[in-house]
Amino acid sequence: MNKEDCFYLGKIVSKFSFKGEILVKLDTDDPESFLEMESVFIDMNKNLIPFFIEKSSLQKSNLLRLKFEEITSEEDADRILKKELYLPLSFLPELKDDQFYFHEVIGFKVTDKLFGDVGILKSVNDSTPQALFEIDRDGKEILVPVNDDFIDKLDKPNKILHLDVPEGLIEMYLD
Repeated sequence: MNKEDCFYLGKIVSKFSFKGEILVKLDTDDPESFLEMESVFIDMNKNLIPFFIEKSSLQKSNLLRLKFEEITSEEDADRILKKELYLPLSFLPELKDDQFYFHEVIGFKVTDKLFGDVGILKSVNDSTPQALFEIDRDGKEILVPVNDDFIDKLDKPNKILHLDVPEGLIEMYLD
């Protein structure tokens, strides 16, 4: 399995018991939808290795308590501590037509209500406190905050993201 075919589910943040249970901080608004998983992929030295789940439960709000079949001691758990978990893209829950996952909109044409054609959406930077659309306009990068108020319409069939951003936001990248 390649990372490009997967989505980031979360990170192992701590051990939970001396029997090898671990806690995963999930990167989701809906942790309940991941309680019935049979397995996950763990990034071990840039390779995604499958681990099979013996049992899982929610711990606090967005922590998932997992017991893997292969992990039976604290020492085993130490090997996977701070590692990232991934699932195949096919495991993503279906979204409504006006919702999207970041990976789905890469390559979409971006237009703005006032400005017109902006460019092509190259990526979404979600490593900052505010996620940003990274748009390429003839070699120049335009950054637009991912904000529901700025998204006017999403046209998935035609691959167009229609924005309505504050006046001057796009122009400041072009001067």
